[in-house]
Amino acid sequence: MSKIQRTDRPAPDREPLSTAAEDTQPSTSRADQGETPPVEPAPETPKFAAARIRAEKRRPGSRQRLRAALFALLPLVLIAGGYWYVTGGRVMSTDDAYVEADKVGVSTDVSGLVQDVDVSDNQHVTAGQVLYRLDPRQFQIALDNAKANLAQTALNIEAMKKDYARMLSDTDSQQAQVGLDRINFERDTALLKSNAVSKAIYDQANFTLQADQGKLASLKQQAQEQLARLGGSADLPVTQHPQYLQAKAQVDEAQRQLDHTVVRAAFAGIVTNVPSIAPGKYLAASTTAFYLVATDHVWIDANPKETELTHVRAGQPVTVTVDTYPGLEWHGTVESISPAAAQEFQLLPAQNTSGNWVKVVQRIPMRVRVDTNSAAGGETGSAAGGKDRPPLRAGMSVEVAVDTGHARGLPHFVTAVMGWLHGSV
Repeated sequence: MSKIQRTDRPAPDREPLSTAAEDTQPSTSRADQGETPPVEPAPETPKFAAARIRAEKRRPGSRQRLRAALFALLPLVLIAGGYWYVTGGRVMSTDDAYVEADKVGVSTDVSGLVQDVDVSDNQHVTAGQVLYRLDPRQFQIALDNAKANLAQTALNIEAMKKDYARMLSDTDSQQAQVGLDRINFERDTALLKSNAVSKAIYDQANFTLQADQGKLASLKQQAQEQLARLGGSADLPVTQHPQYLQAKAQVDEAQRQLDHTVVRAAFAGIVTNVPSIAPGKYLAASTTAFYLVATDHVWIDANPKETELTHVRAGQPVTVTVDTYPGLEWHGTVESISPAAAQEFQLLPAQNTSGNWVKVVQRIPMRVRVDTNSAAGGETGSAAGGKDRPPLRAGMSVEVAVDTGHARGLPHFVTAVMGWLHGSV
């Protein structure tokens, strides 16, 4: 009988037949007996063995203990959550906030050609430092002309004083002449009664007296006009005469325009967009040459929602975090809150009385004063107040957190229920 070789792979731990006697013994297969040979199970891999062990460990008792533990923790979680809700809500935070600083477009009120530019782009300047100069020649000429006009005005005033003194002298002479004419006229009047003089001589004396009296009145009038030109007083100093003051004002204006050809920094800061001008470029009056941004005085302009300002007041402490410097905090104070919403200052404010009105939560501008001399958090914060602290630049995005000191408290319905219960008792 032929030996039937089994196709099933033996298990790894099964010992092979080693004796020759066992190999040579005849065997009767189950196939010869009409039976199907049994198939042995495949060996179990370590992965499936670990899964089987874990499944065996999951017993109904362990699940019940886990469920009991979760139910026991639920009241603690509710109590902790309720405590957090009641005692929280004292900090109002918003990310609609940006760093602001004093910034001005550097310009001058005189026109001229740019002669020199003494700064470079993004350079830090001090207050009073020269930024650029215009060609001063035309303004120097105007100043010299105004000074010459001032000197001429002083000479004219002195000449008016001399002329007034001459007019007074002429008036006195004419007064004496009128006195003589009156004596002659009175004499001829007496002689005419005795026919000692002719009627013609009498008429001539009368005419001479009246003519000299008219001339005297004219001289007095001219002297009064000259005195008015002298400001009502012949002893008025030249430097106080109106014409002199007018000429002096022209000199001052010419000097001011000459001084404004040299443009200086109004405050300490950083200049930017300096390459927009260059020597030789003509700048009209009030034309912005470049910009100056302050670095010593910065603040935060925040725009919280109107519903977030319920307990926010001026003077409350503020914590400021800047997106550029994560992990670093600045401290400040609520300086002021705008008296009106931002949309009130728009060119076309919303018409809330229209029929298609939709309620929108408004934002109220709030200004935060930042203490730039102190910071906290991180390695950079340890050097707060030193030279290594990073600068705050205008336009940076920040987040502000205002400590209102007012906790959220119990919900209104809980307070109402407690009040009702207290009243019923």
